[in-house]
Parts: sequence; C-alpha cells; structure tokens
Amino acid sequence: MADTGADLAKKNNCMSCHGVDKKIIGPAFKDVAKKYKGNADAVALLSKKVKDGGSGVWGPIPMSPNKTISDADIKVMVEYVLSLN
Repeated sequence: MADTGADLAKKNNCMSCHGVDKKIIGPAFKDVAKKYKGNADAVALLSKKVKDGGSGVWGPIPMSPNKTISDADIKVMVEYVLSLN
C-alpha cells in the first residue's frame, strides 16, 4: 500500500519544521496551500524547492535540500500540502 502525503511528510521529517496549521521553523502547510492556490505550476515549483532546498520565499531561514527523497514521493507530499484548506 502506498504512503499518503501525510505519511510521507512524517516519515521524511518534514513535520519537524512544518506544522499542518502552524508555523514551526518553516511555514504551515496550510499557508503554503493558500499562497499557491490557483498556481498551475505549483506542483513543479514546490517539488523543485523540496528537492533542492532554498530560502527567501518565507523568510531568511533556509530549507535544507532533500536529495534522498524520490521525485515520486516529493510529488505526493506536495500534492498533499496543496490539497489542504
């Protein structure tokens, strides 16, 4: 059985920096979903950000790259985040 986006986010330690509905170090997942709502390129853009890391969009604290997570799993996690209301 395939892991859900929420399962993958927990398994890959995303929840140590992101809460579903509250900022921890990085933005809340619901805030990300709100910011990118209606953006047709959001899945590709955010998948690249998760894979490569980066900073500046949500403040000066950088997000570490996640090179060991498969592109397929990253896509599932990003789609999960974008589905949150």
